[in-house]
Amino acid sequence: MKRVLAAGGVFLTLAFLFWLAFVHYTENYQKGIQWNLLTGELSIDAKEGLRVTPPWVLVSRVDTRPVRVCITTAGRAFNCRLIQFVPEAWHEFVAVEGFRYWWWANRISFNFGYTEEYRGMKDLLRGYAYGVKQYSFVKTLKEYQEGE
Repeated sequence: MKRVLAAGGVFLTLAFLFWLAFVHYTENYQKGIQWNLLTGELSIDAKEGLRVTPPWVLVSRVDTRPVRVCITTAGRAFNCRLIQFVPEAWHEFVAVEGFRYWWWANRISFNFGYTEEYRGMKDLLRGYAYGVKQYSFVKTLKEYQEGE
């Protein structure tokens, strides 16, 4: 019985390590930006579902659904915007932001006192949506006035 449990534990550990090193999953509303560490090549993985890649290919997923972003302030001059990441402009996004796991951005911070916490890709896009310079990878779909 101990051998069966040990073999099962080893199998589960190896399967988990294989999953971490070789497998990534992209939802139908996401695009995966791939970086091959050996060749330095960047590409976009537009196929959804389970994908097996070598461990030297890193994949960071970007949500392409529209998202509402606001500036949290007591001032009434600011409003909210409905924005969306434009997957066709992913190369400009990586040129400006660099490649990393954008989901981790601002993960270990606490915004006490605010009803909404800005983290990850949503926080990055909010910054570019309200920035002075306009980028082609962020599209504003709608502007919300106060009270909407």
